[in-house]
Amino acid sequence: MDTYEIVIGMEAHAELLTETKQFCSCANVALAPPNTNVCPVCLGFPGSLPVLNARNVDLSLRSVLALNCDINQRNFFERKNYFYPDLPKAYQTTQAAAPLGEGGYIDIDVNDGKSTFTKRVGIHDVHMEEDTGKSTHGEAAGDPDSSLVDFNRAGIPLLEIVSQPDMRSVEEAEAYMNTLRQILLYLEISDCKMEQGRLRFEASVSLRLPGAELGTRVEIKNLNSMKSVRDALRSEIARQQKVLSSGGVVEQMTMLWDEASGTTQPMRSKEHAHDYRYFPEPDLPPLDIDTEWIERVRAAMPELPRVKKERFINQLGLTEYEAGVLTIAREVADFYEAALAGYDNPKTLSNWVSNELLGRLNAENQSITESKVSPAQLRDLVKLIDAGTISGKIAKEVFDDMFQTGRDAEVIVEEKGLTQVSDTAELKAICQSVIDKSEKIVQDYLGGKEKSFGALVGGVMKETKGRANPGVVNELLKEILAGMS
Repeated sequence: MDTYEIVIGMEAHAELLTETKQFCSCANVALAPPNTNVCPVCLGFPGSLPVLNARNVDLSLRSVLALNCDINQRNFFERKNYFYPDLPKAYQTTQAAAPLGEGGYIDIDVNDGKSTFTKRVGIHDVHMEEDTGKSTHGEAAGDPDSSLVDFNRAGIPLLEIVSQPDMRSVEEAEAYMNTLRQILLYLEISDCKMEQGRLRFEASVSLRLPGAELGTRVEIKNLNSMKSVRDALRSEIARQQKVLSSGGVVEQMTMLWDEASGTTQPMRSKEHAHDYRYFPEPDLPPLDIDTEWIERVRAAMPELPRVKKERFINQLGLTEYEAGVLTIAREVADFYEAALAGYDNPKTLSNWVSNELLGRLNAENQSITESKVSPAQLRDLVKLIDAGTISGKIAKEVFDDMFQTGRDAEVIVEEKGLTQVSDTAELKAICQSVIDKSEKIVQDYLGGKEKSFGALVGGVMKETKGRANPGVVNELLKEILAGMS
């Protein structure tokens, strides 16, 4: 049986975080009562003229720079002509011949189940366009024989990012989607809420014998989650393998992902560029972007996730895993760095953010922006441990209170009397008492069973309700036991 190489390319459509739409002053809010955020421009009324949203260009330039693309400093919009009920003008204003950016790349970290490796995926182009309206059919429209159209989404600024067909597995496609989404969120270009259609992926897949020319490309639509993309790719790959293995020919077409059946289903034969009759948009002049504009956008860009991760590893001494957890979202990285200000133990603070704070937030299904504990409060808690005021065990108890109430650690420690016991005389008496009551454990330890020592430490901690200074306890126990040997 022939073994085929998988070839995958992706198109991403991200709705931009602007206040108004692409070419008019309507609010950029799709989730409003149907057809309330509309005007003659986004409804395509005759005689209405578009005006380009400059904020959209700024955000789009951020992505072009982040994706290492060459910028077309003179670019222009075109009309992509096709008829569909949710396209009120019967054309979409987009870019094709001269997109904003071309020829970039993105580095992704892929885990294929056997190893983790870094791969570079080429970016064909990044271009600006406008979104279409939204059609609702059948039962979802309230009538099995009806279709409804909501034009609130029509004209919302849309950024399309087209990759090269460089991915060779579903795992690589998933890594690409996650990495691209992370970059868009870091740059605050889009909120990337796939469940609301704010970020959408379309996948193209073909199969070929190793070393052969590219096979026939099939595009898959109706993918409203990353899980849908993964499942649809696997289904389409299996379908094409079956066709080719039986001696058939894969036809170029657009497929829809059917969640219910778990299969891709034919939608239409694939259009070609000439089918859309592209021509320059006569109502919008060419867009000239000078070097000053580019540098202004570049200066306002935040540190990108891969760069931040490498800095955490090289400058702060974190492991790749620790740095990966802390940079997975910009808000988490910002929280960590704010907590680290004025504190010189990055690793200890990393553990508290990654394990204690994120662990509790995940359990409560909350984001770090919803945390009642501020970066400064977490830093102050860790400082109490370093100062010997409270033990690590007590700190977790204090943190539980902080997480629920947002109160300062010092207030909780004082109110509950949780200050760590470090008085040598007091602890020595407790250690002696524990030893006197633990004859067998003591004999085991003196007989060479060093693990028994932990039981004695535990006994002291129990007697002090976890408030004893562990370092002092260890020293005192060893001192007393040494005198018994």
